[in-house]
Amino acid sequence: MTPAKKRSVLDSWALIAYLSGERSGAAVRDLLRAADAAGERVLMNEVNIGEVYYVVAKRRSPAAAETFLHTFETMPIDPVPNAFADVIEAAKLKAQHAISYADAFAAATAIRHGAILVTGDREFSALEGQITVRWI
Repeated sequence: MTPAKKRSVLDSWALIAYLSGERSGAAVRDLLRAADAAGERVLMNEVNIGEVYYVVAKRRSPAAAETFLHTFETMPIDPVPNAFADVIEAAKLKAQHAISYADAFAAATAIRHGAILVTGDREFSALEGQITVRWI
């Protein structure tokens, strides 16, 4: 990765759009293909991965959620764990902005890693100026 190139963080909205075959999911597909071809990894907070799991389980089935986990392991995405300080940083973002708690973890991950947040979730517009968003 060149210094001028920023890493990307996916939120759950983006990955769900990709998994659901939505039109905006094509941008995620292209991002993942480019990362894989370049030998790079996209970031995603573990809380957001869990959010994708439960959405897939609720919308489709628990078996589909398990299939998602197996598919996820093959994707060029690095899960980002949370230390206590990271949890507090997400809580501070949630307290200051009208975003969901899970979205606060995606934003905190983007801030921590100086990365671009990839999403179509308009809740993140409340954080423009604090994070760079690639709208899909």
